Amino acid sequence: MAEITAETPATRIGNHRWAICALLFFATTINYIDRQILGLLAPILQKDIGWTEVEYGYIVTAFQAAYAMGLVMFGRFVDRFGTRIGYSVSVTLWSFAAMAHAAVNTVFGFGIARFGLGLSEAGNFPAAIKAVAEWFPKKERAFATGIFNSGANIGAVLAPAVVPWLTVTYGWQEAFIVTGGLGFLWVVLWMIFYDRPENKKGVSAAELAYIQQDQAETSVEKIPWSKLLRYRQTWAFILGKALTDPIWWFYLYWLPKYLSKQYGLNITSLGLPLIAIYMMTSVGSIGGGWLSSAFIKRGWEINKARKVVMLICALLVVPIIFASQVTELWTSVLLIGIAAAAHQGWSANIFTTASDMFPKRAVGSVTGLGGMAGSVGGMLFAPFIGYVLQWTGSYFVPFVISGSAYLIALAIFHFLAPRLEPVKLDISVA
Repeated sequence: MAEITAETPATRIGNHRWAICALLFFATTINYIDRQILGLLAPILQKDIGWTEVEYGYIVTAFQAAYAMGLVMFGRFVDRFGTRIGYSVSVTLWSFAAMAHAAVNTVFGFGIARFGLGLSEAGNFPAAIKAVAEWFPKKERAFATGIFNSGANIGAVLAPAVVPWLTVTYGWQEAFIVTGGLGFLWVVLWMIFYDRPENKKGVSAAELAYIQQDQAETSVEKIPWSKLLRYRQTWAFILGKALTDPIWWFYLYWLPKYLSKQYGLNITSLGLPLIAIYMMTSVGSIGGGWLSSAFIKRGWEINKARKVVMLICALLVVPIIFASQVTELWTSVLLIGIAAAAHQGWSANIFTTASDMFPKRAVGSVTGLGGMAGSVGGMLFAPFIGYVLQWTGSYFVPFVISGSAYLIALAIFHFLAPRLEPVKLDISVA
């Protein structure tokens, strides 16, 4: 009998890259806990500080404006200084900004703290997408992106579970301090465990070869924004994000208000429907990323795999058009939950197209440009929703826009990047 020497693929290749993915997941979870806390504490803070609804709107706008700026700035920063340094700087700064909320007691002070949080939190996604590009072959990137991106949903679930208890037990200032301090613990782990795979001790030769199986890059020179904006692929990503990211912002900012208005839910009864929706989004994020990666492993071309999954997600969003017309709470929750889950599946794939189309040295910049476009779109969509609600008193129009945006975005994306071809950057051209 022949000696059995075969090993399982996981044993033969190694799994160090998935430990890196876990770090990205936890960073994104902390990111969303720090982002959600203000909304959860808004009723208490409004009473203690005495801000108006308009002033609260200014505070929210300060975050979104800074987030849009920060995405571009940190995209470039991460490409210039590397993922290890870029990510650690982002998390360190946003942790300070999150804790700074505890030291202010005016509308202006919260606006400044919120601006600092938005500016620094924007580094999360450009750095995480670049880390995935460095540590995963193309056929696994969407799945890895879906996993770390699901941290946003877990953060959105953990925040309402933890923040109210901290506030009741210790006070709202302490809630900001405790949740903000989580980022510093993560930075320590990041600086200990992260490096590029070719420099990381413990990564086997087999896993390194697996990670680097795609065509190697021959240049490390940085690419200016003006150069990136000349490519149709850049605009495909930018417009895809600009049209669909505002829908996610709509869910984050308006969903509790919608459920309260439509079904009479109060602060204590909102928890279960919101948790159910965000748990569904976790399934969508991981499932959407897994599906396109599974198609690629079955031999599908990257272009076909990504776009088929994006089409599935776009179609799953469409029924949300009817969410405002149903009278039963959990039917509405189901429609919204499916749409939000589909958004996260879409997001996992469109994020991954940045690393499909661009070399690693440009991924942070391209991701930042797209994220900025999405944030600007969110800033424009939010006041539009407010005027529509003021004029009509109905969420029908926002839900119609939400249900159709993805199909429009996919059509534009496919027109601009019909084959999802990697760009051939000519850095010699001014």
